[in-house]
Amino acid sequence: QVQLVESGGGSVQTGGSLRLSCAASTYGVSRSCMAWFRQTPGKERERVAHIYISSGATVYADSVKGRFTVSRDNAKSTMYLQMNSLKPEDTAMYYCAAGGRWNDCYSGSAYSYWGQGTQVTVSS
Repeated sequence: QVQLVESGGGSVQTGGSLRLSCAASTYGVSRSCMAWFRQTPGKERERVAHIYISSGATVYADSVKGRFTVSRDNAKSTMYLQMNSLKPEDTAMYYCAAGGRWNDCYSGSAYSYWGQGTQVTVSS
């Protein structure tokens, strides 16, 4: 059983930055992926980015490409999301997901474990 805890959310003005953290009780399996998803009421859940635990390779949604950076510290079993140049449309609850099947990391259904979420609010 993997438990995930997100932190680092908050309220910022347009153009500001935040860094989210996701601490995992254990990575469990190295050949897997972790991801950040976000959810806004009335909108579908969106995969923001995912990262492969072993290699560190990353994949980003078009909506955040060039502004967000996902990384991981395997020694600390922690994943990060650096968010720069934030926009009001980035406002959402951000969720950490882990245990993703390495060959299907684009899909939310591939992930076995989810955090409780951390709120990000970007004001104009």
